[in-house]
Amino acid sequence: MKKDAAARAKREKDENLKYDHVWCVFDVDEHPFVPEAKQQTRANGIEVAVSNPCFELWALLHFCDQRAHIERGPLHHKCKEYMPGYEKQLPCSQLHPLYADALQRATGLERWQASRDCEEANPSTGVHRLMEQIRTLGRPVE
Repeated sequence: MKKDAAARAKREKDENLKYDHVWCVFDVDEHPFVPEAKQQTRANGIEVAVSNPCFELWALLHFCDQRAHIERGPLHHKCKEYMPGYEKQLPCSQLHPLYADALQRATGLERWQASRDCEEANPSTGVHRLMEQIRTLGRPVE
């Protein structure tokens, strides 16, 4: 889709038809093709936000640090402790006020894993980089 949009923009001489940014967001879970997916996205100029073990780690980081290895089931259980009734739909009104805390925790977790040569190991998430790009792009131009 990214290449098609770029070709159309060139053909129609309209740079606005191209995508400004393209992200691939996925969980590690038990997917066997994570390395191939990451390689393919990078080869095509697509940003990657990987969550290990799953996306819910980003939600949990709004409430607490998570440095110990954690599986999907216990992670979902912890999310339900902080967000009663949670069933895969994130309560944005509850998470938004805690965004700065989540960003700080995710950035710290990323640095900690990198210091151990364990980038994208369990637990890790790149969702904060996507969120910051969205936040930055959404700011009014001065």
